[in-house]
Amino acid sequence: MLNVILFVLLAALATAGAWWVAGLPGQVSATIGNISVDASAPVALTLLTVLFLLLYALIRLITKLFAAPRRIARVNRRVRRASGEQAVTRTLVALAANDPAAARRQAERSRKLLGSTPLTLLLAGQAHRQAGDDVQAAEVFKQLAALKGGAFLGQRGLMQIASGQQDWSTAQVAALEAEKAYPGAAWIKQERQLLAVRTGQYRDALQLSGAEGRAALAIAAADAEPNPAAAIKLAKQAFDADPALPPAAIAYATRLRQAGREKAAQAVIARAWARQPHPDLAALALSVQPDRLKRVAMARQLATANPGHPESVLMVAHAALDAGLTGEARRAVEAARAAGLNQRRLFVLMADIAERDGHAVEAQEAMRATANAEPDPVWQCEACGTVHSGWTAVCPACGTHGRVAWSAGQLGAGGSAALIRPSRIRDAITG
Repeated sequence: MLNVILFVLLAALATAGAWWVAGLPGQVSATIGNISVDASAPVALTLLTVLFLLLYALIRLITKLFAAPRRIARVNRRVRRASGEQAVTRTLVALAANDPAAARRQAERSRKLLGSTPLTLLLAGQAHRQAGDDVQAAEVFKQLAALKGGAFLGQRGLMQIASGQQDWSTAQVAALEAEKAYPGAAWIKQERQLLAVRTGQYRDALQLSGAEGRAALAIAAADAEPNPAAAIKLAKQAFDADPALPPAAIAYATRLRQAGREKAAQAVIARAWARQPHPDLAALALSVQPDRLKRVAMARQLATANPGHPESVLMVAHAALDAGLTGEARRAVEAARAAGLNQRRLFVLMADIAERDGHAVEAQEAMRATANAEPDPVWQCEACGTVHSGWTAVCPACGTHGRVAWSAGQLGAGGSAALIRPSRIRDAITG
């Protein structure tokens, strides 16, 4: 309805304007050379308007003719962009579908249509990687790294290629460049740490590490440190990071002993024993004493730091047996067995005691019992399950650091070897 009203108003105005022009008085004369033209004012005004409109139309036509190439170029660019975006989508679909041939074809098409942009280069690099062409992928990622805004993506791709080829030094360089391009990226920091571990640069890995696995890296750094004073500091970092990790206490106490600080070394072992006893800790603590009877006294003293633990019993039993105190050793293992310890090493120790006392039949029975006994604790990687003969900061099987732990088999109905009733252990230790 509103449109109808507007149309009527415009028609009325046009009619009124025409009447006004038709009623204009006067005469218009024009002379061009020998030609003279006379017309009334309405006719002259109408001709002038028509001439203006023709001139305007001519100018517009000329302008459009000159602008036609640019308009055609814009249309072509829109068509190319639409086709390029379609090629990008198809590349992503092919990558997701694990179709390397289609991914490479569509990635190259997107580069031709859109040019070598960070997006098209990234897709091309990933397509070449998926196809197993690391050489071509590396070339594409180098081009990407040279673009403004593409350094992080390019270096990340180069790092992944180098890591896949186990070229750890090249991967480290690329990771460092990626971090420069995108400072503070947690992912890159973690990758740099893993690469430092791979290359044995444990001090660098320690600086990049968080709380998890820090103790293991500090131990490895201490082992690789030629300076004794610096090695003590690194070992202390390991012990402070995880006092319950026996290798950390061993690393720290060993270096304190080497520096002539035996009292401090024994204090570290006692602190560690209170948290997590371990046979290697016992061996380190007692190795300083050559006298066998005095070693028994040292074992008793250390055992008081954690008298409810099976390692305390076994330590005293081994020391007593070594000193010829088979009665004390027998009381210790019997108390441990009565309290629930049922591991192979206990029965082997029982067999040794019986053999020392000249009880051959008892020794044979104890050895036969090992067949049905529960397994002894072992060093095992929590990441991949590989069992190792000793502790190591980095699992050789899977390359994970800080995951090799002292793993005990299930003991008794409760399935735990953590504690044995302290009263029996104290009686066994004190005799």
